[in-house]
Amino acid sequence: MRIVGIIPARYDSSRFPGKIIAKLAGKPVIYHVYQKSRKVNLIEDVFVATDDERIRSTVVNFGGKVIMTGNEHQSGTDRIAEAAIKIDCDIIVNIQGDEPLINPLAIARAIEPFLVDRNLVMTTLKKLITDPSELSNQNVVKVVTDLQGYALYFSRSPIPFKREWFEKGNISLKETPYKHIGLYVYTKDFLLELTQLPQTPLEKIEKLEQLRVLEHGHKIKVIETEYENVSIDTPEDLIKAENLFTQKDFT
Repeated sequence: MRIVGIIPARYDSSRFPGKIIAKLAGKPVIYHVYQKSRKVNLIEDVFVATDDERIRSTVVNFGGKVIMTGNEHQSGTDRIAEAAIKIDCDIIVNIQGDEPLINPLAIARAIEPFLVDRNLVMTTLKKLITDPSELSNQNVVKVVTDLQGYALYFSRSPIPFKREWFEKGNISLKETPYKHIGLYVYTKDFLLELTQLPQTPLEKIEKLEQLRVLEHGHKIKVIETEYENVSIDTPEDLIKAENLFTQKDFT
C-alpha cells in the first residue's frame, strides 16, 4: 500500500488569520507539522493542500510539496479529497495543519490497523480525559466506542454521562471517558466517497463532520493514544506552544 500524508491548509481563520504560517520557534507553524509528518516511516510522501499563494510560497521555501486546490471547500476533508485525486496512493492520512507538536508515533498508531485489516476504511485517535474540566468543555470532542473499538458516537457533550463526575469533580480511572484527537486515516476510495455523501442531521447539530460517516452506516476504528494535541487557534495558543518548545525538544 502506498500511504501519503496530506495537510489541509487555509489562510483565513476567524480567531487567528494566517496562523498556519505564523512563526513558532523561528519557523512557520506548518513547517513543524510537515517535518513531524515526514518522520513517520509508514508515510511515503507528504503534501500540503491549499488555495492560498502565501501558504504555497511558505511551504515551497522550506522544501515542502504543495498541491493547489479550489477555494470553495467548506472543510479540510473536501480539500484533501481534491488533492487526493491527483496522487497515486491507497491510504490518505489527514494531518491537521495547526498542530505543530504532533507526535509522529501518534500518526503511526492511526495508520497501523490498515496494515493488518484490509476491511478498514477509516481510523482516528482517542485519549483518556484526565482533566475534569474537559468533560463540560464543548471544544473538547468526546467519543465512545463499542467493545471492538469502533466509534459509536462523537459529541461536544459529556459522553458517557455520569452524574458523580460532576458532583465530586474527579474521574475514576476505571471509568475515564475519552476525548477525540482529530487525526484521520482513510482509504483513498472511501475518502472520495465520503465527500460525496450528503450532510446528516447529527452532523449538523453537533457540527462534527465525522458523524456523517456513522450516520451513513460506515465504521470508524478508534485507536487509543497518549498524545496530547496542542492546536493553534488563537495568538495565545501560539505563545503556549512557544513555551512548550523551550521546555522540551520538539524539533
